[in-house]
Amino acid sequence: MKPIFHAAALALCAGSIALPVNPALAMIETPEAKAEAAELAGDARKDMKKIFRKKELENGSFLWREGFEESPVDRVVIGLGAQMVYAYSGDELVAVSTISSGKAETPTPTGIFNVLEKQREYYSRKYDNAPMPFMQRIDKWGIALHGGNLPGYPASHGCVRLPREFAQRLFAATTTNETMVYIGA
Repeated sequence: MKPIFHAAALALCAGSIALPVNPALAMIETPEAKAEAAELAGDARKDMKKIFRKKELENGSFLWREGFEESPVDRVVIGLGAQMVYAYSGDELVAVSTISSGKAETPTPTGIFNVLEKQREYYSRKYDNAPMPFMQRIDKWGIALHGGNLPGYPASHGCVRLPREFAQRLFAATTTNETMVYIGA
């Protein structure tokens, strides 16, 4: 796997737009960031085939690599087209899962984000107090990774729903303001 270069973050920091110096603390939704996230999602799919020897997962299922159960996750890659999430510790793919992302009317944003806040038990302020267990917020508008219903297609209001047990494991493995989240189309 090639090293990840935050070209979009560096370009923005060097330009007229003021962003935090540390790209891990920025939300980057530029065309370059979206392209990088999409490329990483494609690479992650290839890693899944190589590591887990699977091309697809049954909806609602996940795999966590043996020997990496306690490894910290510093990078989460989401492929919206495949409705999959991939968790990395360094350059090692440690887990994969199916997801349900935002529906057409309320799409999941693409680009580069990071985990801004984590709450084990959380309820939506926008959508009828809906439960969002193991919530990991990635933007200031409330988009988050969390446990939820996976009907087999994009169905959320923009969040990335995960199988509950996977959401719990991922929650334990990530670090606020350090774990990067790449969301590609």
